[in-house]
Amino acid sequence: MKIAVITLSLRGHEIAERIREGFPAATVYVHESVDLTAGSRQVERFAKIVELTQEIFNRYEGLVYVAPCGVAVRAIAGCLDDKRSDPAVVVLDAGARFAVSLLSGHEGGANELAVKIANLTGAEPVISTTTEAMKNVIVGVGCRKGTGQARVREAIMASLGEAGVRLDEVRLIATADVKAEEAGIIEAAAGLGIPLRIVPSDVIRTYAGAFQASPFVMEKVNLPAVAEPAAMLAGRRTRLLRGKKNYNGVTVALARESFMSSGSARAADRTGR
Repeated sequence: MKIAVITLSLRGHEIAERIREGFPAATVYVHESVDLTAGSRQVERFAKIVELTQEIFNRYEGLVYVAPCGVAVRAIAGCLDDKRSDPAVVVLDAGARFAVSLLSGHEGGANELAVKIANLTGAEPVISTTTEAMKNVIVGVGCRKGTGQARVREAIMASLGEAGVRLDEVRLIATADVKAEEAGIIEAAAGLGIPLRIVPSDVIRTYAGAFQASPFVMEKVNLPAVAEPAAMLAGRRTRLLRGKKNYNGVTVALARESFMSSGSARAADRTGR
């Protein structure tokens, strides 16, 4: 995907460079007031973000604003045409906390782009498209190095089938960052049409939730486990739906996210029932 990263601050430029590690061909636009250090990679300068957006809006498949959401909304407001042709727009705050799919989420690929940006920056992807937001199953995956995508895919489908979960209920496939370059996992997720969420190792190591640790995994990748904590940590208000199971070298675990609780459910939670 051909993307542009646009920012108004020095901190935003630092984040933009992290994004460029995953999108080497990305063009980075930095406001002219930002004092960049000597030796910085090449960037394009601009004076007014609204004028810049009008100029480049249809030049890229995706626009990533490292800026306040309101600034991005005002910048794109005069450029919108059709969800089938407008570029994907993602907004990332300067603290790299949230990557928001703002425009062309499903048709334009902003939902998937938000997940990729989140993986690169450590942010939480925020996706509000109804068809995606209502999906609530996360598939945690770990595998031996070099495992092919066909075997990974077969393991995922076997686990879903045994749990009685449909593929269209799955929101994310998740794994640890030590497996972020594992071609079999990447290709299996792409083939299934499901975004791949990468969970940082240090988050897994400090995770206080219950999961089944594996001495083998600890020996190989210095993590207590991959599939179960990845599935739990990739979502919000998750519970383990199906513990890890090994399928010929591929370990799969399933977690389910809880939607907003009803009043009665919240009352039950308070009473401990």
